[in-house]
Amino acid sequence: MGLNKVNKKLFIRYLSTITLSFISLSVFGQIFSTAQNPLSVKWNYIQSAGFKIIYPKELEKEAQRMANTLPYIYPKIGLGLRQQNTTIPLLLQNRGTIANGFVQLGPKKSEFYATPPQYFDSQDWLNNLAVHELRHIAQFDKLTGTQAHPFPELVYFAYFGAAIPTWFFEGDAVVNETALTESGRGRQPNWIMPFRTSILEGKKFSYSKAYFGSNKDVTPGYYQTGYLMVADIKEKYGQFISDSLLGDIRKRPLRLYPFSQSLKKYTGKNTRKYFLSTQEKLEENWMLQNEKTAAENYESLNKKTLLATNYFLPVRLNENQILTLKESKQDARYFVIINKDKTEQKLFGIGYQEQPWFSFKNDVLVWDEIRYDPRYKQRSYSVICSYNFKTKKFKKLSSKSRLFSPTLSENGKKIIAAKVELNNQFNLIEIDAASGKILKTYPNPENEILQTPAFDKTRNRITYISVNEKGKSLWLMEGDKKTQLISNSRQQLSRPVFMDDKIVFNAHYNGIDNIYDIDIETKKISALSGSKYGAFNPTETEDGKIIFNDYKINGYEIAEKAITEKITGENNFVDFSVAAEKQENTGNVFDNIPDSTFQSKRFRQGLNLFSFHSVIPVINNEYVFGLELQSNNLLNTMDFYTGAKYHRDLKRFEYTADISYKALYPVFSVLYRNRPKRTFYRAKNAIQQGDWRENYIKLNTSIPLSFNARNHNYAFTLNAATSFTQRYMPENMPVNFIRELKFPMEYNFTFNHSVRTTERDIAPKWAQVLRATYNHQPFDENLGGEILALESFFYFPGFAKNHSFLASFNYQKASGVNQYATEIATVYGYNNILAKSKLQNTMLFNYRFPFAFPDWELGPLAYVRNFRAGLFCHYENIGKDTSIGEPKTYGVELNSSLNILRYQPVINVGARLVFVNKIYNQNPILEFSFNYSF
Repeated sequence: MGLNKVNKKLFIRYLSTITLSFISLSVFGQIFSTAQNPLSVKWNYIQSAGFKIIYPKELEKEAQRMANTLPYIYPKIGLGLRQQNTTIPLLLQNRGTIANGFVQLGPKKSEFYATPPQYFDSQDWLNNLAVHELRHIAQFDKLTGTQAHPFPELVYFAYFGAAIPTWFFEGDAVVNETALTESGRGRQPNWIMPFRTSILEGKKFSYSKAYFGSNKDVTPGYYQTGYLMVADIKEKYGQFISDSLLGDIRKRPLRLYPFSQSLKKYTGKNTRKYFLSTQEKLEENWMLQNEKTAAENYESLNKKTLLATNYFLPVRLNENQILTLKESKQDARYFVIINKDKTEQKLFGIGYQEQPWFSFKNDVLVWDEIRYDPRYKQRSYSVICSYNFKTKKFKKLSSKSRLFSPTLSENGKKIIAAKVELNNQFNLIEIDAASGKILKTYPNPENEILQTPAFDKTRNRITYISVNEKGKSLWLMEGDKKTQLISNSRQQLSRPVFMDDKIVFNAHYNGIDNIYDIDIETKKISALSGSKYGAFNPTETEDGKIIFNDYKINGYEIAEKAITEKITGENNFVDFSVAAEKQENTGNVFDNIPDSTFQSKRFRQGLNLFSFHSVIPVINNEYVFGLELQSNNLLNTMDFYTGAKYHRDLKRFEYTADISYKALYPVFSVLYRNRPKRTFYRAKNAIQQGDWRENYIKLNTSIPLSFNARNHNYAFTLNAATSFTQRYMPENMPVNFIRELKFPMEYNFTFNHSVRTTERDIAPKWAQVLRATYNHQPFDENLGGEILALESFFYFPGFAKNHSFLASFNYQKASGVNQYATEIATVYGYNNILAKSKLQNTMLFNYRFPFAFPDWELGPLAYVRNFRAGLFCHYENIGKDTSIGEPKTYGVELNSSLNILRYQPVINVGARLVFVNKIYNQNPILEFSFNYSF
């Protein structure tokens, strides 16, 4: 029986490359970036109390503001954890167009992405980030101490992930951001809308499903679950309960389920029981809210589905057809036309968007999507794309732009959009819809954050949303005259559109997101919808109705109703942060921020290449283990690792050092090993053992490039490497022992293309991976030989959605010292079958498919997300060992994704039964696979 712990050769090594070529971040996603900025970015820094704020020079004004803000608010944010001071570097990033913020250890730092999204809270964006991320800093300080302890950072970080559930970290931070401000996500009905909808529809969750999610259902997510649980914990056990929990974990770290045990110590309930009791409380409160709030039922115009599916921003093309943007657990986002009988006509897929958005007028469709820099992934753009329904042609109307929420004029000839400069200057711009040329820029001297503008039918008036620390405002602009229709509201105002002499928009006046209009003359606000869970994205139809999104248990559906006005209704929103707000008793933490001017200095990258942060244990296998010192600098431009490992079988040490410099367009790396080696050879009809030490140094240069266009991703990687080996201290080695290996050359080129995937996909529907490798010995006359390897992987759709068929054709030619090397993907079971000849080619066919999504909670042991199966038929050395009609191996496999012991990483486990061609006289082989991802 063979044991294959990490199956890299076929699916992990190649499929992960193409599916992870592009990542998307979400607001406060705590997704840590290792990407770089272009070398042309000039960095400054400000030292303010314990905060070292590092920023591109364009953000001088914002950096000065944060230098005043962070030390002032940190004692209030950290009060509940008894943390009053901290020391941490904080980076302001401005080259990207995706909103995010995070705090990390290894190295300890925080990053704020300064470009705001087009839909977020009713306060200043950087303040929004600060009040949340500083709570994470306080959490880390509570567990590690405020003093600099450089060497155990990654050990601490790993322990946090294992000991403390993510829902607590994030829930505690969201409770804090809500209690200390007049905004916060806890006050947004649409943020907890999916959880409320499920509860009121009688669909309760297990603890694991609410925490870890589902491949079939809409689940609340760990942010929302954490917020509601922590809010309840604070209400019952006081302001300092988070401090007590983290303090107890710090005192007694080495326990199974340490957080659950600490929670039980203070509340009498473990995590699962506390979640279930919280869910009962939520049901009680939301049922009462539902009884108080009048609601209307709307017929869905889309087909019913049992799977989580969203139909965003519906627009009526005519009385029989609706255009919408669809996505589901099965399908990545794409445009679709829904017919009157609810059948669907798929149009085309699009790329990642900061939020779902498009505009359609006069047979022209425009939308924005994110495009990444080919090399420096900290730099991204938001470009405007268009499609003409008459000509069937696509256009990219902007390049390397930072434009958001493009909206067409009534005749489809002009576009109004929000633009964000590198210095965080916000403006509205008018664009020619045919050429993409900027026609006009509307001034914004107050530099408020601007969102989702729209023209009226005459193109003479514009409406939009602005955001500042005081709240959101709704504006009307006529020429150079601006009128504030709604001023500094904490309502989640969004997506205003003109309908005659009124402006229709989203808000939550009755405690549920619904559609409202405002009379431009009288400023009277009336309700147009009364959805039970939430109504969004209204568009007027030709017959005087509105078509809009009505939220249901499986996501955003499509509804339509006549335009009838009614009173806004009483606000019955259930605010679960009330107790925490009273406990903190600070009011808005951003009131009375100082306004000092700090000295700004140049941050020189060349003098800040090293940032040592951790010594970590390294275990290669049961025979090799040791310690490694790690350095990763703050800008992710240089990594350095050095350490020592002990070879238990050889009773000797190995010394290592690796360095990688990533600031330039190519990535340069150097690897050094001083290591013991052992071999066995035949001499005088006996097997002899020989030992030696060697110095090994390897130089590698790589150019990793990737880019995206709509829903297609492309990646190119070019590598070149060489090495030098010097062997010494030989013991019992033959006389022809080679003491030097002089600069063998290695070249590798890889091309990937794939279409955008969704969470149920095992592989992209369409993808191609081509790889060429060539190794030879041009500088060593004593060691001849070379190897040329060509690999190809072609992915095709299977017989049903999310099924995948892979056809892989691979060839290698090897000679000399490389004659027994393997550079191509091999058949399953390869290492357990006695070879009849040198490997020359393989042809691999795999069919894989998911077949069950049980969402099983097996007590505290595991949460089973899905089951997947596969069939394979593999050929090797076609024309020599086997004929084309007779595979070398074939068989079946079964895999599952699960969470073990209620930990966040997703564990993928599998078993494979491999049958071997009869000519090898080989019994069936049972292989196991194990890997994990975050």
